[in-house]
Amino acid sequence: MLNIIWPIFIIISYIYAIFSGKVEAINNSVFESCESAVKLSITFLGTMCLWSGIMQIAKNTTLVDKLTKCLQPIMKFLFPEIPQKSNIHKEISMNMVANILGLGNAATPLGLKAMKSMQEQNPKKDELTNSMAMFIIVNTASIQLIPTTVIAIRNSLGSTNPTSIIIPVWIATISAAVAGITTAKILMKKY
Repeated sequence: MLNIIWPIFIIISYIYAIFSGKVEAINNSVFESCESAVKLSITFLGTMCLWSGIMQIAKNTTLVDKLTKCLQPIMKFLFPEIPQKSNIHKEISMNMVANILGLGNAATPLGLKAMKSMQEQNPKKDELTNSMAMFIIVNTASIQLIPTTVIAIRNSLGSTNPTSIIIPVWIATISAAVAGITTAKILMKKY
């Protein structure tokens, strides 16, 4: 769908630029945007490498087991269908910790691995299980204590106080998580 929407926006922008006589301005902004995208990607690359490495170290130590044990009551509430000693709990825990640390893109591979493991246990391959649906909701809400990705973006764009968004991020992500989880639990009981 996005591969249709974006080209339409681009075409409309160029048509508007032609009729308003601002073709040069739009061409300049295209090249400036490309430069900004490359700089931002390089900034993210360093952040992602650092946190992906830390998560890999945590995975290879007993830290994952300790984190899984700390998250056990939450996991039991959110994912009652998954056996407690399952390896899926570790994968979900790693994903949740990465999201809590605000790692965004570094959490994605962990989330995909957890979803793949849940799909392997799924008896109906063409339908989501309740645990899979809840996992999507938890990832979409993505409670973040340290929104490192957003802070990195704000810092790279020259913000004078890039960490000033921490409290609004806490409010927004906790509210989204509570609303999503509550709605999912209610709908799971009905259906």
